[in-house]
Amino acid sequence: MRVMHRVLIIVGIVIVVLLIGVGIFAYRNMNHDILNEQFLQKKGFKLGFKEGMAQLDDGSEIYYIEGPDNGPKLLLLHGQQATCYDYARVLPKLSKEFHVYALDYYGHGRSSKNPDKYQAVAIGEDIIWFLRNIIREKAYISGHSSGALLAAYVSAKAPDCIIATVLEDGPFFATLPGRAEKTISWLGFKNMHDYLNQHEIETFLEYSLEHDYMQEIFNAEAPWLWDRLIKNPALKHIKKHPGQVPKMWYFPPELGINSIYAINANMQDETSHYDLRFGVTFYDFSWFEEFDQEEILKNIQSPTIVMHVAPNKLTAPSYYDANGVLLAAMDEKDAQNVVDLLPRGTYIGGFQSSHDIHADLPNEYIKVLLDLKHQMEN
Repeated sequence: MRVMHRVLIIVGIVIVVLLIGVGIFAYRNMNHDILNEQFLQKKGFKLGFKEGMAQLDDGSEIYYIEGPDNGPKLLLLHGQQATCYDYARVLPKLSKEFHVYALDYYGHGRSSKNPDKYQAVAIGEDIIWFLRNIIREKAYISGHSSGALLAAYVSAKAPDCIIATVLEDGPFFATLPGRAEKTISWLGFKNMHDYLNQHEIETFLEYSLEHDYMQEIFNAEAPWLWDRLIKNPALKHIKKHPGQVPKMWYFPPELGINSIYAINANMQDETSHYDLRFGVTFYDFSWFEEFDQEEILKNIQSPTIVMHVAPNKLTAPSYYDANGVLLAAMDEKDAQNVVDLLPRGTYIGGFQSSHDIHADLPNEYIKVLLDLKHQMEN
């Protein structure tokens, strides 16, 4: 009896420890700030960051956050379906060396949602206005993804405002008609267009789960993977909790699955601030009106760093999958073309990141910016 009693005690202790472990695991997963929307409350205000809203003469509003004055000005431009808080992992260290500004460009975050402004030139011109009227000094500029396209435009059109430029995994040339249609990004924008032009599926997340090209990638590993692991649990959650973006307690942040749900949140579903109409301008190419990528790159006078991710581990050494779809912002030829066109361009590649280098590899991103700062000051 004594032996049995001891065994029961040990089993009970093991069960309690396991339950506590599962509880901690679930709590961490459910409370992880996927889109970094709590940055100011958790860290930002203590670090000296503050919010601002710049209003232009035509009534357009640009929301931004500003760090303490600890060095030269640095303007950060996020990628699509993100906000200025996408830089949360690098802001604490960057704010010790720079006077950081990070803004939401139109169609994103808390900035204006006016489709008339959803063009690269219109956005670029208003970012130049922001530099001249809010920042009011020459600045470093770093843009990610479509933000890199905007950073290139600003650097080319307003050289008097720019010290140096960082183009972080920008989709140069792969966004052009004839190329774009075979990229994973354009297929996502097509889903936005098709969703807005149908009346059967209620939310974009549900539509995306049915049509996202990502399922091809997952199902290449196992035919059941997308449906069982990602789609079906999310659809059940949406049915049970309408109006909420799914977040599964058993998916750790490192796995990135809860991020797939979060990135599809949008203002049309009333689940976030991203305007799906912005994505449609990449589908129909209206975003690129009067935006000549080659000429813009040729006219950037500042020293410019081109950051480029390595091929996806599933398709390496190629950037393309078996269907010939580009699974990156640009391939090696595009990246080389960008560097060749830049008068003072430097290529830094091989980043083991899915796309968002500053979020996936914050220390490596920070090093690039600090090395550039050191170079410009010496």
